[in-house]
Amino acid sequence: MTSLNLLTDIPGIRVGHSEDLSLRTGVTVILFDRPVTASGSFPGGAPALRETALLEPENLIEHIHAVVLSGGSTYGLDATTGVQAWLREQFGSAPLPPGTIRVPIVVQASLYDLPAGGQPSWGRYSPYAEMGYQAAENARDGRFELGTAGAGTGATTSTLRGGLGSASTIIPAGHRVAALVAVNAVGTATIGDGPHFWSAPFEQGHEFGGLGMPTHLTSEDLRLRSKWASVTGTTIGLIATDATLTKTQAKRLAILAQDGVARGVFPAHLPLDGDAMIGISTRAKPAPGPQEWTEILHAATQVTARAIARGVYEAGTLPGATSLPTWHERFGEKERQVSDTI
Repeated sequence: MTSLNLLTDIPGIRVGHSEDLSLRTGVTVILFDRPVTASGSFPGGAPALRETALLEPENLIEHIHAVVLSGGSTYGLDATTGVQAWLREQFGSAPLPPGTIRVPIVVQASLYDLPAGGQPSWGRYSPYAEMGYQAAENARDGRFELGTAGAGTGATTSTLRGGLGSASTIIPAGHRVAALVAVNAVGTATIGDGPHFWSAPFEQGHEFGGLGMPTHLTSEDLRLRSKWASVTGTTIGLIATDATLTKTQAKRLAILAQDGVARGVFPAHLPLDGDAMIGISTRAKPAPGPQEWTEILHAATQVTARAIARGVYEAGTLPGATSLPTWHERFGEKERQVSDTI
């Protein structure tokens, strides 16, 4: 299987987007060919979540059918309604024992991309239910768009436009590990005022420019850079493996992904962040032994950090005025200079 360096490198996972460019927002839906084991980690101070209580290891639900990432803050949580509607239509043709009711189990995290100081321009109900349905309809395996797409459409960091990123790897034992992250952080994904990414030590090839780390860090590089206090951020996503995990292990996977958030965003997990990562096991391969399990967790931190940098690196422009440049608008010339020396 050819690696695309995407979440869909793990067989059985499909990704779909929908966007409303006039509202500068969108939805990303992750569907699974069969129900997956899942749990989560939610250390952000202002999370917008739906059905994530089901993911706690002590609770009844063992498997879920889909994950939704969206813009729209708590309004965006309506997207799950659309995804459940789409899944219910798919379940309608599946044979079930008499008296059985099949309820689609969908969990969601949402980021804040509403206009600062303004009110949403939709009517009585938000558009996110329809956007969720359309994103589910669009879900495919294989390649999908990064940057200004789906849940990353309206994303920003404190210094640059944010976006949707993904990365994958294979550990020595053969298990695949991959992340998908919508980067809308209160902090920054780049170091100081320069082009280098905090995730640079983990970069594979030139997946986000190949600039490496700066020769040294200064006190100015480490100075706090954050969004204004009245607007929240959020880095949300999921980390997945094809190894068979328990629900408790899926939670640990999500916790190690949060270590990747802290390596890709500085600072992370602030009071105004809604940072949320969902750990997924597709159960396609056997349960890992102790050494393999440690390698999966080690990989989870790295692929999450890489996905964050790719989300910012791949961000594009949006129609209309914007106060923040994309990485390429601000630093594209530096990237070309590095490429010329290779």
